[in-house]
Order: sequence, then C-alpha cells, then structure tokens
Amino acid sequence: MHSNFVDYIKLNCKSGNGGAGSAHLHREKFIEKGGPDGGDGGRGGHIILKGNAQLWTLLPLRYTRHLKADNGKNGGTSRATGADGNDVVIEVPIGTIAKDENGDFMGEITEDGQQVILMEGGKGGLGNWHFRSPTRQTPRYAQPGLPGLEGQVILELKILADVGLVGFPNAGKSTLLSVVSAAKPKIADYAFTTLTPNLGIVPYRNHQSFVMADIPGIIEGAAEGKGLGHRFLRHIERNSLLLFLIPADSKDHVKEYEILVNELREYNPELLDKERILAISKSDMLDDELKEEISELLPKDIPHLYISSVAQLGLMELKDLLWNKLND
Repeated sequence: MHSNFVDYIKLNCKSGNGGAGSAHLHREKFIEKGGPDGGDGGRGGHIILKGNAQLWTLLPLRYTRHLKADNGKNGGTSRATGADGNDVVIEVPIGTIAKDENGDFMGEITEDGQQVILMEGGKGGLGNWHFRSPTRQTPRYAQPGLPGLEGQVILELKILADVGLVGFPNAGKSTLLSVVSAAKPKIADYAFTTLTPNLGIVPYRNHQSFVMADIPGIIEGAAEGKGLGHRFLRHIERNSLLLFLIPADSKDHVKEYEILVNELREYNPELLDKERILAISKSDMLDDELKEEISELLPKDIPHLYISSVAQLGLMELKDLLWNKLND
C-alpha cells in the first residue's frame, strides 16, 4: 500500500532489577559454625515483543505509555534462589519493527508467536554460598542484583491495507473512511477528490482494528492508462478484501459494479480472486421497497448491504462483515 504510511507508537519501558544474593550463614543447634548458605537473587523481568497474527495495527497500544517489568526477588537461606521478576509481553502485529530512542534497530516480528527480548532484566546477585573456599569458609557478603534497562522503545508497522475501497469518483469512499476511522481525507463534492490513497485505521470491538484504504476513483478505461488509472490500480493489488461502493442514486447499480470489476480484470485478473463485498452508499435516501428492488438485481455471489456514512446507517454491520471476512 502507501509505503510511507506507518503506524507508529512510542513506549517508555523498564526491565526489572535483579534480586540481591543472600549473605546468610547457616545456624543450627550443636553445629558450632554453620557455613554460608545464602541463595542467589532472581533475575529481573524482561520486556518482550511477541507476534500476534490476530492484530492488524498498533492501535491497542495507544493506551499504554509506560511498561515496567517486575524486579527479581532476593535470595533466601538454605541456598534458596529468589524468584525471577515477571516479564512484560507486548503483543504486536506481524511486521512490527522495534527501535531504540536513537533509531537503532532492536528487533523485528516476522511470524505469529515469535518473541524478541527488547530489554533484558538485570541478573540476580550471587549468594555467599558461591564465595566459600578452603581459606574463606564463612564469607559474609553476597552480590547485589544488577539494575534493569530503561528507555524508549519506538514501534513501527508499515501498513498494508486490509480493505480496499473500490468505486467511481464520488461514490462516498472518502466520507465512509472519515466516518469509520480517524483518517481526515480532503472531501469535496467533485470527481477525483482523492489523488493519493487515504488510509485509515478502523477501530473495532475489544480494542481490535483493521486498515481501510480509499483507492482513488477508477474511471472507465483506467486500465488502458486513461485518467489517473494505473497509478492507483497498483495500490489495490495488496489489499486482502475489496469493498465495492456504489451510491444509491446511481442510474444503474449493476452496470456500475460490472464496469468496476472489468477495470480490475483488465488491469490484473488476479485481483478478481480477492473476497468482495458490495455496499450501497448514501442509502438513507432509499425506502425498504427500493432496497428490495435493487437487491433483486444485484449479483448473488457476493454479500451486499446498505449503508449511509452521513446518517450512520449500517456501519457496524459493515465492520462486522469486514472483520469476519478478514479473519475467516
């Protein structure tokens, strides 16, 4: 998609400090000089990045600015090692890159379930048990734990849109995008409003989200390079789902759909293998009877629904349908 569209977030992170070792000396009845039995401290918690194929954007992390892993516990008596601090695991979409505050690469997530330690927890200190020797039988010291790391982590995700909007200029694509996402496309009431693809992150239930792109208007003949065609058709190649938008006041809904499909076929027949959904926009102007008439004529092999961005009709149903298709 728009290669310079990046989902970007800064987090302040701190891994845990290591626990201190124990300098305990063993004391028992009838044993004059118990030896050293101090255990080691536990390591501090790591800050870990983990791939999650169910995530599409970094949106869920917008609400988490500070992440701090637990410190390791101190060593105990009888050579008991302190517990390690709990790690903090940050779940991110596949394709997320982590950098430090200087922009230096820290790691990249390329597959589901993959884990990258961004900041290691501090090592626990050794207990006095480790420092005994023939000449020094009761060492009374142990190591402190090492401190954790602290700093900013910058997460970046180059976004490929999950849903591409296909429609003639003025089908209401920019308006739909501005209503369902935080994108602020320039909207004007004339053909070719959109000269570059607008991308928006669409928030969904339970902090989930997906990406929708408005691919600039295709006009008849775009595949032969007329109008703005080619530059934009290229963008569609990378969407996983195509949402056709045809306005309610179109003279011929079916013909308009067929022209759009034909443009895609001429340009690259593989585009037709993608899942398609058809939405009739501006449908607040239709009554039930008109909707039924239109539905009768629409192609039976793809799901269709009626929406109005302005009147906010059918938008949740549309999001549900898109989400379910993306996650099939």
